[in-house]
Amino acid sequence: MTKLRAFLDMVRFEHTIFALPFAYLGMVLAANWPPSPGAGIGLPTLRQLVWITVAMAAARTLAFAVNRYADRSYDARNPRTADRPIPAGRLSPGATLGYGAVALVILILAAWQLNDLTLKLLPGAIIFLVGYSYTKRFTWLSHWILGATDALAPAGAWVAVRASVDPPAWLLWLAVTFWIAGFDLIYACQDTEFDRAEGLHSVPARFGNAVALRLAQANHLLTVLALATVGGVMGLGWIYWLGLAAVAGLLVYEHSLVSPTDLSRVNVAFFNVNSYIAITIFAATFAALYVR
Repeated sequence: MTKLRAFLDMVRFEHTIFALPFAYLGMVLAANWPPSPGAGIGLPTLRQLVWITVAMAAARTLAFAVNRYADRSYDARNPRTADRPIPAGRLSPGATLGYGAVALVILILAAWQLNDLTLKLLPGAIIFLVGYSYTKRFTWLSHWILGATDALAPAGAWVAVRASVDPPAWLLWLAVTFWIAGFDLIYACQDTEFDRAEGLHSVPARFGNAVALRLAQANHLLTVLALATVGGVMGLGWIYWLGLAAVAGLLVYEHSLVSPTDLSRVNVAFFNVNSYIAITIFAATFAALYVR
């Protein structure tokens, strides 16, 4: 149990609840596609809800396990990450891969329980989930590859409900890609000098923190624009737009917490504010569907 506790701490399993809202966003929007003015809210089945939740938790756990395994030698040399379970000796690399393998089996089972298209697309998703951790070794585009990987959550949930890939699914994928890439650019500013010393690729290491933070702002502007397009395509009402305005405000606040010379509040921006953003946009979307 000690190793399992260390593993759950390493993958921050309790934060899965904050990663679920965008998956649920794709799920409820898919249940209401195509838009039907005057109709009541469409809901996924209980079976879909359960297996989408299981798939999301398993995918996130798999990705974190591979990431911590892949980066274990770098984490050991980085003072910021040296206390993570693997470099600190609380969890072995083999045990980490073992738990990751269990998560992979659960993910495959969940996809199989949803529909044929979800299962057929799963190998491509696994390539992203496993492969993104290695991209920092050869390209500073790794921030956007991470974003594209995390954005599989709403797109995958859409496919799980509709067994098809419709235009809003792509818009959700873009929105989350830019959102995740934006705050990963912020987060990566903590390791600029370390990445340079280790020969790792990131925007801060290549272009500096000031450029990274400006690019993060641009990505978050694109997030808002993509979510606005979702609202227009889905015919969502005023509650959605109020929620989107709140999200825009939270993103502005997030960027106010950091500067090229002061990253002391980056964890507040990374964990707290982003959790509020995810919950806000899902709640606003669900309410807009309910009262339309």
